Amino acid sequence: MNIADVLDAKGRTVHSVVPWATVAEAVERLEKHRVGALLVSDGDGRINGIVSERDVIRELARRGTRLLAANVEDIMTRNVSTASSTESLTHAMALMTRGRYRHLPVVDRGQLVGLVSIGDLVQHRVREMELQTGVLRDAYLAAR
Repeated sequence: MNIADVLDAKGRTVHSVVPWATVAEAVERLEKHRVGALLVSDGDGRINGIVSERDVIRELARRGTRLLAANVEDIMTRNVSTASSTESLTHAMALMTRGRYRHLPVVDRGQLVGLVSIGDLVQHRVREMELQTGVLRDAYLAAR
């Protein structure tokens, strides 16, 4: 199973925000779409960064409520790792675990095609393991 399988099941919609939007606007968008992260892009198709709920919370602890008037580009993660849709789930999970982030943009041939979370990957990996367990159980029972 690879990332394309996850995107086929969950959809390829990527919610984004412009770098000059306020953190308050980003928070509203996170809530509206019920997502944990927004891709930051100025509309040219290039990934400028990513801003997550964790980024907001950490900065809120440092700056207090004045953070809400700051621009997203002030708190976003700038060096964003990406993966291709052909990557395996285990490879993507390892990448996210090593980097300690929970959201991974998916880029094929320079084009953004989706965004997956660690939760998406774990959910699909568990389904894959359940399927494998079922096949092994059936093979064992047939061999008896």
